[in-house]
Amino acid sequence: MTIVATDSPAAPALRRFALRGYVPLFPPFAVLLLFFAVPIGMMIGISYQDPKTAQFSLGSYQRFLTDGLIIAGLFRTMLMSGLVAICVTVMAYPVAYFLARSTSRWRAIVFALAIAPELAGVVLRTYGWLIILEDRGFVNDALIWLGLVSSPLPLAKNLFGVVVGLTHVVLPFGILALLTSIQGIDPNIQKAAQILGASRLSVIRHILLPLSIPGIVSSLLISFTMAASAYATPALLGGARFKVLATMISEQIMFYINWPMAAVMAIVLLVLMLAITFAGGRVETRLHKKLNV
Repeated sequence: MTIVATDSPAAPALRRFALRGYVPLFPPFAVLLLFFAVPIGMMIGISYQDPKTAQFSLGSYQRFLTDGLIIAGLFRTMLMSGLVAICVTVMAYPVAYFLARSTSRWRAIVFALAIAPELAGVVLRTYGWLIILEDRGFVNDALIWLGLVSSPLPLAKNLFGVVVGLTHVVLPFGILALLTSIQGIDPNIQKAAQILGASRLSVIRHILLPLSIPGIVSSLLISFTMAASAYATPALLGGARFKVLATMISEQIMFYINWPMAAVMAIVLLVLMLAITFAGGRVETRLHKKLNV
């Protein structure tokens, strides 16, 4: 019987060579640990403190679960983010399809216009929409001048204005997410379906949309998370009465100096976004398996 040595003189060298492959991971791991994991851990610790005595307390969590205004702000955040995600995905899809399939000279211009909003700051873009949508803004003045309405429409300081502003802010990210997905679809599949007699609508319904589900889910998730964590647009376009978790966190810190309550809201917002992302990933996986059966 031959005994094979499980360890050889070259084994330590092989282990060192294998460990060298992990060296490039150390810098990003250190950055994530220092600027992400540690602050979140500190935030979790603060959430269990009493605002007055700094002793261990679950009072902030109890208040979050029983305060009607906070619960209303949570549901308002989810509603706002969901509407923005749907609007961004619906508006971004035709633009992304044009950019992925077009070879005309207008492609570069459309791509530049799609990315152009990111060249300006969020606050600047939000103030631009405030000027357009407010009671004496461009839209209401034009409608009154045309005789279509007798008094200004409530286009700002409410959910509608915030959804419009956030859709404009997040739209480029939705376009990029869908553009990457549609570019990965072989155009010959669509051509083959049309040659076999499928209408353009059938090709979109049965081929293009199912194959671009990863991009659709990515667009929805990116839009939802960006809208849920947005502060400037809801604060400016929503006004003082439109409360979402991001603006309520700012109020708890700036006006009430209640860091534990702000930490609880931030943790709930983080858990909400992680849960939505996890659920979206599961849905995408199931749909992908279903379509490939």
